[in-house]
Amino acid sequence: MEIKEVEYIGSYEHLSQCPKPNMPEVAFIGRSNVGKSSLINMLCNKKDMARTSKQPGKTQTINYYYVQSGWYLVDLPGYGYAKVSKHRRNSWEKMIERYLELRENLQCAFVLVDSRHELQKIDLEFINWLGERAIPFSIIYTKIDKVKNSKQDANIQALNDALMEYWNSLPPSFVTSAETGEGKDELLKYIDSLTNLSE
Repeated sequence: MEIKEVEYIGSYEHLSQCPKPNMPEVAFIGRSNVGKSSLINMLCNKKDMARTSKQPGKTQTINYYYVQSGWYLVDLPGYGYAKVSKHRRNSWEKMIERYLELRENLQCAFVLVDSRHELQKIDLEFINWLGERAIPFSIIYTKIDKVKNSKQDANIQALNDALMEYWNSLPPSFVTSAETGEGKDELLKYIDSLTNLSE
């Protein structure tokens, strides 16, 4: 699958404001500054569709994009560090939790994890939270181009091993680079299967 046309629909602060759940959708979420916007732009072949910034916490709403094949791509706020008040962070968390728990047409939440670092506590806690609530998710390891070739496999294995201390088996995972396009075809093929575009 290749995304040839995509349209920004809108940004919402409450689940009740989101578009009617009449089409399948997949959501992207991760720790602030994990490269989420860059990855979305790479998948959609648009350099500036999702806003990128060196300052964490720029995505502050549930952002909807309609893909021409008949599904929604959803860009969720990042969790973790952001230069906002504690009250604002709490409201983001509640918004994200309500969306993930109650959005009936959500096919998969893609959790982005930085491949350059050891598994962060906040990533582990979020992944375990999804598992406890039986929310379907997959893992996307980002920024693999920033890791030396000799260490790439070891880094991914270490991340998987850290997760396997809490899981009997892991959901599908993808190794990606927004810079080189690595993992793009595999990820889009998987999204295609989730949204039933081949049928």
